[in-house]
Amino acid sequence: MSSDEFSARASEAPQTKKDTVFKKLKLVSPIFLATVVVPTLIAVLYFGFLANDIYVSESRFVVRSPSKSNISPLGAVLSGGGLTGASEESSAVTEYLESPAALADADGDGLIRKAYSAPEIFWFDRFGGISGSTREQLFQYFLTKATVVHEPTTQVTRLTVRAYSAKDAQRINSRLLQNSEALVNRLSERARTDSIRVAQGEVDAAKAVAREAAVALARYRNREGIIDPEKEAEVRLQMISKLQDELIAARTQLQQMQTYTPQASQIPFLRTQIQSLQGEIDEQTAGVAGGSRSLSAAAVQYQQLLLDSELSQKQLAAELVSLRDAQGEARRKRAYVERISEPNAPDYAVEPRRARGIVATFILGLLAWGVLSTLMVGIREHRD
Repeated sequence: MSSDEFSARASEAPQTKKDTVFKKLKLVSPIFLATVVVPTLIAVLYFGFLANDIYVSESRFVVRSPSKSNISPLGAVLSGGGLTGASEESSAVTEYLESPAALADADGDGLIRKAYSAPEIFWFDRFGGISGSTREQLFQYFLTKATVVHEPTTQVTRLTVRAYSAKDAQRINSRLLQNSEALVNRLSERARTDSIRVAQGEVDAAKAVAREAAVALARYRNREGIIDPEKEAEVRLQMISKLQDELIAARTQLQQMQTYTPQASQIPFLRTQIQSLQGEIDEQTAGVAGGSRSLSAAAVQYQQLLLDSELSQKQLAAELVSLRDAQGEARRKRAYVERISEPNAPDYAVEPRRARGIVATFILGLLAWGVLSTLMVGIREHRD
């Protein structure tokens, strides 16, 4: 073989290899490249080199309140310890943790914004990278990092926070949990103070009415000079009864003297005594009944004032009982957060699941490629 032939064959060998590669690439469908190869390469690049480690901090708590005192003994045994879950407060905590208020309270010093917008975080995952930097956008971003799950059967609430450092995840979780405890305390204190305030207002109003009724009764007694018209009337009736007995005795004695000793010197005295006794009886009788200044007339207004005073005292006693009940109910309504597990500082990153993400991207790409390839074959057969 000559040197020219050898050089010609050597130059044809690389050209043949290139043609073979190009032929193999042509055999690969563009749909396969677009749906499988390119997404898988992007997933390998992202999960293998660009995605930051994500640390997950979790805490669990339950909102509890003392059970009511009127529960039956069997119910107390079945309820287990006299403590029940406060469903209203638990729902309020769940709604709070998923609201912009929780973000505003926890991000008062910029903790959350700094934790998710650090420059070492990949721009695709970083807050402000592909999205804006407004507070509403921060809230939407934060909802993807903090999740709240409430179990109605066990009344346990699980708070999970994802961050790009273990310290930030724990600090954010701890702050959210502290703010939730403060919320439950405010709600509990608000319910307690509201019920007690209403009951105390009723007591104060009843006290004012009772005080006015007592003052009105005292003024009447001072003005009329009578403490109790009924008792005063009883005393006067007893006096009238005694005077009538004396009058009857004097008349009997006068009648006997006029019959047996008409010239007795005691007859004028007895007549004067009888007149005096009769006048005293008439005066006392008129004081008890029969005139505008009599005790019977005074007793009408006195009984009205006395009735108002007694009713106001009974109303005051009832309101005091209601106040004590409200205070006891307020103590029973006291709710508090009981921590089951404290926010933990994760030892290692559990996300992203890199291998799973790459495999999932590859499988989804294959599914998409299969569906699109089938559609393309169907379209071609329909055209033919």
